[in-house]
Amino acid sequence: MHPKRRTLAFALPATVAALLGAAPATSAAPATVPAAADRHGPKPTIVLVHGAFADASSWSGTIRRLQRAGYPVLAPANPLRGLAADTAYLRSVLAAVEGPVVLVGHSYGGAVISGAALGDIRVKALVYIAAFTPDKGESAAELAAKFPGSTLGDTVNPRSYPLPGGGTGTELVIERAQFHRQFAADVPAADAAVMAATQRPVATAALEEKAGEAAWKTIPSWALIVTADKNIPPAAERWMARRAGSHITEVDASHAVAVSRPAVVADVILDAVVATR
Repeated sequence: MHPKRRTLAFALPATVAALLGAAPATSAAPATVPAAADRHGPKPTIVLVHGAFADASSWSGTIRRLQRAGYPVLAPANPLRGLAADTAYLRSVLAAVEGPVVLVGHSYGGAVISGAALGDIRVKALVYIAAFTPDKGESAAELAAKFPGSTLGDTVNPRSYPLPGGGTGTELVIERAQFHRQFAADVPAADAAVMAATQRPVATAALEEKAGEAAWKTIPSWALIVTADKNIPPAAERWMARRAGSHITEVDASHAVAVSRPAVVADVILDAVVATR
């Protein structure tokens, strides 16, 4: 495995825009999977869903490790415009994938995979990486405010954007000067500066929209809790993971754990893959 990992419990988020994101990854020992796992049927496609203030490049280091382990990987762009719309988009992506699937979501991406997997018998496992794990009727904003500790609200700026049907919506972006400290404190400053420049804003509507039925009630789940998270308080992540009955791992990392600790993230995903094949 990698840095300090240990099995534990789970909790829930902290302030409205407590979502996710990241950028390129660093290198480390490639993740491997036991050869015996190949005897248990076809390998699943691992679908990685990023969260707010990030893009699919945040999974780069994780993707390299999963591909070395012999798994097909897909990391689509998450629109970040609204929970129902983003969930529908992910379902359309999954419809084009053949065979079994393991769904992975980071931050707000956790809420998206929870809805997209509902009723899809091909989804064998859900993996939550420093993520929201909402139940029906809960929003990311509500869950983020449930526990103290997030400083995200002090670092985001709202701005307007045009809506397709007319009018304007509001989206949030992390101030570039505060991005490193807030989002990716354990990522080299030069890499964090690139992440800040390429961050994708999240619509406030996406954070405020209430979730539908939760797929984690019927699909086995894994959760990675990051103990230095300033977006979603670790206590909140533990609370949600416990409630979902997730297999829990902890690591001392920032919210951008997929960038700073890609080997740990890949190991958690492979644990889920092997356990459900």
